[in-house]
Amino acid sequence: MLNDPIPPHVDPRKLADRGVTLNGSLSLADLERLCDPLSDNVGMVQAKFDFERDEQHTVVIHSELDVEVKMVCQRCLELVTLPIHSECSYAVVKEGANTQSLPKGYDVLELGEDPLDLQALIEEELLLALPIVPAHHPEECQQPAGANEPEPSKDEVSRSNPFSVLAQLKRDPNV
Repeated sequence: MLNDPIPPHVDPRKLADRGVTLNGSLSLADLERLCDPLSDNVGMVQAKFDFERDEQHTVVIHSELDVEVKMVCQRCLELVTLPIHSECSYAVVKEGANTQSLPKGYDVLELGEDPLDLQALIEEELLLALPIVPAHHPEECQQPAGANEPEPSKDEVSRSNPFSVLAQLKRDPNV
């Protein structure tokens, strides 16, 4: 088991043959695309990768990623710290290989002879794990400015309906 910074590139086939587990961390600032929707890039991604071969001798990678990110709450527009957790199991196959025989539950990871870009894989998984609409829990969220203002009454809203002329024409038998 290795407990160092996560290497940027690995050969998953060699690591699976040895049954290696990589445990480590990666700076959030190194993941530029992930930092775009965040309010800051401070923090560390904790990552764990288990490389092994399954019963069919397929190279399998089990990943666990954890990080805390700061985003803007879409209810109150204040900063919210969100824990992000992602777990995934990949089956590593050659580019263009038939994936029909793979067991269910694996995401397919096509890889040629080049090493696997582990940093890009981490970034993709965390991007998919981000919430679509970041928000505090409802009981923790502050009301946005103007939310306590009363709604306009029905008297203020009543305006002439532009289709009322058509309704009168419909009732008139001479038309």
